[in-house]
Amino acid sequence: MRNMPSQNAIKDSELKTTRASAIYVDLRNAILNGTLSPEAKLNVRSLSEQFQTGLSPIREALNRLATEGLAHHADNKGFVVSPISLDELDDLTQARCWMNDIGIRKSIELGGADWEERILIASHRLARCPRVSKEAGGSSAAQPDLAWDIAHKAFHQTLISACGSPWLIETCSQLFDSAERYRSLASLTGTSRSDPRDEHQDILNAALDRDADRAATLLTEHFQRTSDLVRRVIGHDPT
Repeated sequence: MRNMPSQNAIKDSELKTTRASAIYVDLRNAILNGTLSPEAKLNVRSLSEQFQTGLSPIREALNRLATEGLAHHADNKGFVVSPISLDELDDLTQARCWMNDIGIRKSIELGGADWEERILIASHRLARCPRVSKEAGGSSAAQPDLAWDIAHKAFHQTLISACGSPWLIETCSQLFDSAERYRSLASLTGTSRSDPRDEHQDILNAALDRDADRAATLLTEHFQRTSDLVRRVIGHDPT
């Protein structure tokens, strides 16, 4: 008869998983907000010392990041933060526009009163969040407030949440995060767009009016404007 794992072994496994998840979240946030720059080394032993944990949770966290395309294993370098490029930015933006175009059109078609209520609430929460952290003060490279980042993604995800396709929703979520990495890197230079809340309001109004063509067009233009800004900042030297 096969031996069953002991309770201690199960607890150790659960603890490692919890540690790996926490480390994954911390590293992922650092990559997305630009704290960890493109092609930065992610040394397993150094991270193990930093997080005061074993090597297994670190490797698990790094493998999860690699699965999402935020890190990769480079020959003779171990894990590194994935590089950025203008070609990837263009491809990312195009894919994001395509997927969200489908998502918002289907949501307008299929969404009911509950969807309208959700996007109204998401818009209200976003409008109430300051874009820049108060701790940034007068810094020219002020970081977006974490609450705004969360509310911003929630608004965009809620817009497509009634499309009927969990795969499309998840894909849009991953594309949003990858695009945010580029936007965050641009913001570190002190460059930012004018307050986009009117754009969000226009998109919301079109969605509530059930004007699929206008909503999709406004959403695409919204993504393109941000991409154009990032492209100007990155220029010809994305590293």
